[in-house]
Amino acid sequence: MRSLLTTVLLLAGSRASAAAAPRVAVTCLPPGAAATFVLLDPQHGRLQVDGGARADRRYSPASTFKLVNTLIGLETGAVDSVDQVLPYGGQPQPRPEWQHDMSLREAIRVSAVPIYQELARRIGLARMTAMLRRLDYGNGEIGSVVDRFWLQGPLAISAVEQVQFLDRLLRQALPLRPAHVEALEAITLQAESADHALHYKTGWSTATRPQIGWVVGWLRRGDQRQPFALNMDIAGEEQLPQRWALARRCLVALGALPDGD
Repeated sequence: MRSLLTTVLLLAGSRASAAAAPRVAVTCLPPGAAATFVLLDPQHGRLQVDGGARADRRYSPASTFKLVNTLIGLETGAVDSVDQVLPYGGQPQPRPEWQHDMSLREAIRVSAVPIYQELARRIGLARMTAMLRRLDYGNGEIGSVVDRFWLQGPLAISAVEQVQFLDRLLRQALPLRPAHVEALEAITLQAESADHALHYKTGWSTATRPQIGWVVGWLRRGDQRQPFALNMDIAGEEQLPQRWALARRCLVALGALPDGD
């Protein structure tokens, strides 16, 4: 009972803290960009937001949900570790790098959809639904198909909610074992220098027109984590490199990332 009460109080406190964070409007995106960028300023406890109302508009998380899928898979025991190999199913895939069995460590790097669909099926609809409610992730809606809801809906989340979720996660204010958060950090590392580490996951939602591109992640300096999220309209695959280009532009402009990185 005491453990359950502690979890409830942690969740209540973390939600209140995230919801109460003041916002400050910033300019880091190109003029007229159909995009939004949100960065947590931990020193001042505020959200820096470019993109106005779009920052609160919910979209399909697409492959950024691999962050959450990994955590839920570990927490529920659907996989023993990020190095457990899962089957891809043996069917032809749109990308050749997806066409073999692999671990989550490799699958998140190449954004292998069939591996994460297999993980979701192992978690199951009931456990997935319950965990998303516990984690307070986006609208929490997954419908009745356990291996498509983050690609085609009904799950949806805003850029602000992505940052608030990562803030709770990285402050250990969610009912998740620290070892599982550490495992996620290990497999999402994109770049590292003497004074900081960069973690992120991209996403590409093709379920709507225009399509939506995502970059969701965090910067780590010592014990401090600084989460961020970008989403943008894209017309097709040729525009996918713009996701990180715009996110990096904002991180540099707002002083979170050195210009040379």
